[in-house]
Amino acid sequence: MSVLQRIRAYADPALCIHLPAAVAEPTAGGLHFAVKDNIDVAGMPTTAGCPSFAYQPTVDAAVVARLRAAGHVPVAKTNLDQFATGLVGTRSPYGTPRNRFDPLRIPGGSSSGSACAVAAGLVPFALGTDTAGSGRVPAALQNLVGLKPTRGWLSTRGVVPAVRSLDCVSVFTKSVALAWNVTCTAAGFDEQDAFSRQRPDLMLPSGAVRIGVPAAEHLDGIVQVDLLRTYRDTLDKLRGLGHTLVGIDYAPFLAAARLLYGGTHGGAWVAERTAAVGDFLDRLPPDADPVVAATIRSGRQLDAVAAWAGTYRLAELTRRAQREWQRMDVLVLPTVCEYPTLAEVAADPLGVNSRLGRFTNFANLLDTCALAVPADLIGPLPSGITLFGPAWHDGLLARIGAEFLGEPSLTIDDGGITVAVFGAHLRGQPRNSQLVELGGCFIAECRTAPVYRLRHIRGRVDRPGLVRVDTDGAAIAGELWRLPAAGFGRLVALVTAPLAIGSVTLANGSDVQGFVCEGYAGGEDITAYGSWCGFLAR
Repeated sequence: MSVLQRIRAYADPALCIHLPAAVAEPTAGGLHFAVKDNIDVAGMPTTAGCPSFAYQPTVDAAVVARLRAAGHVPVAKTNLDQFATGLVGTRSPYGTPRNRFDPLRIPGGSSSGSACAVAAGLVPFALGTDTAGSGRVPAALQNLVGLKPTRGWLSTRGVVPAVRSLDCVSVFTKSVALAWNVTCTAAGFDEQDAFSRQRPDLMLPSGAVRIGVPAAEHLDGIVQVDLLRTYRDTLDKLRGLGHTLVGIDYAPFLAAARLLYGGTHGGAWVAERTAAVGDFLDRLPPDADPVVAATIRSGRQLDAVAAWAGTYRLAELTRRAQREWQRMDVLVLPTVCEYPTLAEVAADPLGVNSRLGRFTNFANLLDTCALAVPADLIGPLPSGITLFGPAWHDGLLARIGAEFLGEPSLTIDDGGITVAVFGAHLRGQPRNSQLVELGGCFIAECRTAPVYRLRHIRGRVDRPGLVRVDTDGAAIAGELWRLPAAGFGRLVALVTAPLAIGSVTLANGSDVQGFVCEGYAGGEDITAYGSWCGFLAR
């Protein structure tokens, strides 16, 4: 059965807004995928969930073009909360896509159709967008992985704006590995997108990390009892994987979440939605969702003073959040605090939507990346947690998320370069602070292959010289450190003759960059001590 036949046979008329008559087969390694209908696909109409808004793009959105170039093929445009405004998945004149786990429950929005398509097994991955949680809430409600990348890593050129300064393209899959592969394929700086950002040179934490956990006051009585129990079980699992749980102050994150749609200083970002499609909605199109239209039109009531007040308040909260990030590497939260029914949303559309954003709305305002992953089923219903990290720590979240789900270890470039040190840069030695200041992180003690001699090089700071020899070599003890690429470059510039940075062969046969010495240096042979510290302790 072809992918289009599978989608038609699924018999959910609210799932897709547009299905083409035919689609090509992917090239080797490529996959079919679905696209949220606020992202342009050449040859398919873009509606943003509003028929009277529809237009026919002639070129792909930047992310779609990158995926096509890698052999992937878009097969459908999926339903959404109109103009990507909502976390419920019910705000569309095309209907509400069916939640695979319980048709009486909401699918989650705004990327409802994309999540439903992956949950039903119709496509292996789908693109959504995530401004306030639209790539994470549907993932939690449908047992999926939802990756919301750092703002600006994936271009939003060719995406109908919601809050343009915050919008992200997101990815739904059933595995972290596929989500990471798709995201890396779609990512890249886009000169034509004013909000695209160059990925900086930084080094991600390795091994066990510090997991931030909010105090009970932010969870008890707020998160549904069964969801809270599952969340705490996941914390135990993370602890069992070797990570350290650290209590943090969630207050600045919650205050930022409330800023997005209102509050004393909030609402400036609602006005961004008005800037995007307010003029269209002012024409009172008959197919506008009334909740969406009212929300977006409310931005007309805000002025520049309110916008700046919101900006100042966000700056204060960002500084407070940064202090919490000094205590943790990753923040882990329940993705949602409840699993609403369609009837509950119909009775209280704004209240339910607001509660669903309690643990999601802050992410783009505070410039974090996020990865939603499934937790245990609660009876027939799924539950999920979300891992958050500072901007550009997407790879760290992918590594931990894959580990949490029991997937094979992901090979992720952490942005670092391993350096072997043997003297003044060792821990406790006078130049170790230089490594720390350059962003270095201790990895492990090491020994070289038995092909080196160690010499005592005298100077303002006495140093050892590691010299490779053809005969009569020995294994020398040292340490391995990991440095960001920029820090490594600065370290190389600081090294003076007769020392240099070159290839060092370790006892396990691998080669790393490390401190070596020119053969002409001379100096007392101290190989017999086995290490610089051994020599110093003589």
